[in-house]
Amino acid sequence: MTFPVNGGRLYSKIMRTVALIVAAGRAKRFGGDMPKQFREVCGRPLLSWTLSRFEAASAVDETVLVVAEEFLVFTQEKVVDPFDLHKVAKIVTGGEARQDSVRLGLKALSAATDLVAIHDGARPLVLASDIDQVIHAATAEGAAMLAVPIDDTLKKVRSGRVLSTVNRQSIYCAQTPQVFEYNTIRKLHAEASAGSVFTDDAGLAEQNGVTVAVVEPEGLNIKVTTQRDFQLVEMILKGEEDA
Repeated sequence: MTFPVNGGRLYSKIMRTVALIVAAGRAKRFGGDMPKQFREVCGRPLLSWTLSRFEAASAVDETVLVVAEEFLVFTQEKVVDPFDLHKVAKIVTGGEARQDSVRLGLKALSAATDLVAIHDGARPLVLASDIDQVIHAATAEGAAMLAVPIDDTLKKVRSGRVLSTVNRQSIYCAQTPQVFEYNTIRKLHAEASAGSVFTDDAGLAEQNGVTVAVVEPEGLNIKVTTQRDFQLVEMILKGEEDA
């Protein structure tokens, strides 16, 4: 099977792709004792909704989950087993920070992995078709990510006062999945200097000269950070179930 990308370039789906779902955070900004990714929404944990999107993505061969050590058993018994998530091959322990969790997750993947699609566990609305499209783009380009252009006017602010207006042309809001050649991104994570901080994997790739293609998603891809985000996701999921 061949797919067009970048104005007609053709490529075959011959690469083995693993989705690495990062869900080891404590969700301090969200509040409460239970991390947001394990809160129930529409009858199942939020994280299981995320996994179901990758289950439906034809370009994904298997899924590996990264969670905090204290949630290993919970994840297997409450998130994976009840919902026939057959692509979940492994659940591994994460680290203190997101980049630590990604690094540990990458180490746990099979050497037979060609591409890895790194995704935030708290983005449960990503469309399977968008997952497939960004993986297809990475197959052709070597690295790709979902991102959306900024619509709002941006202001630079200090001490509660506007300093200037930022030119929003060519400014995009980064999302996940972010897809990379496995050996490349694993090497970059392993060699990242101690104390270096990057908020997404594309940032690490950029710093090391890797060009990352951008795919604009067709669907909403909200990251649940606050209670308001959670309520919005719940409303959308209920609408999908009722449709």
